[in-house]
Amino acid sequence: MEEILYRYNSWWEKKYELKELYSRPASLNLLKNTLSNKHVIFLTGLRRVGKTSLMRLLIKSLIDEEKVEPKHIFYISMDDYILGKKNILELLEEYRKIHKIRFQQKIFVFLDEITYQENFELQLKNITDNQNVKIYASSSSASILKNRKAYLTGRNIVVEILPFDFEEYLQFKKITLEKSNQHLMDKYFEDFMQSGGLPEYVAHNDIEYLKELVDDIIYKDIAAVHGIKNQQTLKDFFLLLMERAGKAISMNKVANILNISVDSAKRYLKLFEDTYLIHTVQRMGKTNERIISPKKIYAADLGIRALFTGLRDKGSFFENYVYLKIKKQKPKYVLENGIEIDFFTENKTLIEVKYNSTLTEKQKKLFDKTKAGKKIIIKSIKDISLPN
Repeated sequence: MEEILYRYNSWWEKKYELKELYSRPASLNLLKNTLSNKHVIFLTGLRRVGKTSLMRLLIKSLIDEEKVEPKHIFYISMDDYILGKKNILELLEEYRKIHKIRFQQKIFVFLDEITYQENFELQLKNITDNQNVKIYASSSSASILKNRKAYLTGRNIVVEILPFDFEEYLQFKKITLEKSNQHLMDKYFEDFMQSGGLPEYVAHNDIEYLKELVDDIIYKDIAAVHGIKNQQTLKDFFLLLMERAGKAISMNKVANILNISVDSAKRYLKLFEDTYLIHTVQRMGKTNERIISPKKIYAADLGIRALFTGLRDKGSFFENYVYLKIKKQKPKYVLENGIEIDFFTENKTLIEVKYNSTLTEKQKKLFDKTKAGKKIIIKSIKDISLPN
C-alpha cells in the first residue's frame, strides 16, 4: 500500500515537476480562491476535459506558492482497481501513518473520480467534521452529485470545468493576433469550431481519440452502468442530438424515429446530460410552458459535434459556442407565436445570435418588445465580450 501511495504522490520524495500542456489560469485561480474555506470542492465536467490536470496544477501551486509541506498533500484516484477494497477513511489513515501526521495538522486531500466510492458523501462529512482537512474531489457524473444525500448541504461547492473557449484555444496553440492581423480571427475561429476545446484533441488532432472518448461515455458510462442493452440505438440517439444541436427537440419525434418509447427517449436525454455530453435549455415562461415545451440541445464540445455532423451549419455552431460562454448565467430561450430569441439569461440579458446575418422582421419585433436589462445581438466572434 505504501508503495502505491508514493507512486501517486511523487512530490513526497522529489521536486514536483509538471509537464502540463496548458495551465488554464482562470480555472486555476477560481480553485485557489477556495483554499481558505472548509467547503468540499467538487470538480465536474466532461471526461478528459482537464479536471485531473487542474488538481495537479493546484497541488504544484500549494507547494511552490503557498509553501505547503509536500507531505501534507495527498492525491489518489478512486477508480484504481488495486485500491478498490479501501474506503477513503482507511486510505487517509494509512497516509497519516506513513508520514506521522497528527489529526490536528492541516492536510490537503485530492480525490479523483470520487463517485467510484460508495457512501462517499458520509465519509467526506465525517472527515471534514473531525479532521483538519481541505478536500478537492472530481467526478464525470452530474447525476451522482445531484442525487447525493444531504450530508454535505451547505458545505460543498460544485465547479464545472468546460472545454477551452476560443481565447484559451488561441493561447494553447500559441497564436497571437496583433491589431494588424485581426482579419484572420474569423478563420482561426472556424478552425476552433472544427476542433473544439478538449485539450488532448486540440494538441494532437487525433480523430480516433475523440471517437474513443465518445464511445467510452456511451458504452461504459451510460449503457453498462444503466443496463441499456441496445447500444446502437443509444448511439443513434446521440447522433440525432448532435444533428439537432441549437434547436428545440421533441422527444415524441425522436421516439418515433428510433422506434422506442417516449419514456426511454426522455431517459436517454437525461443520461447524456448527466455525463456532460450535452446541455439542455428550457423555454422561458410560466411553469407549465417550461415543462410542456421541448428543450433546446447544445453539444458540450464543438469538436465532438463536428465529429458527428461536420461543420455544415456554422451559424448553429456559433450559437452553441455562445451558449457555452453564458452557461453559468442559466439562460432560457424565448418563444412567442413560433418566433424565437436565442437566450434570456439569469441577469436579464436578452441575446440573439446571428452569425454573419441579421434578424428577420418578426424576430426584431419580438426582440424589441421583450423586456430586458440589456439586449445584445452577436454576429461574429469579435462581438463577444461576455463574462464566463
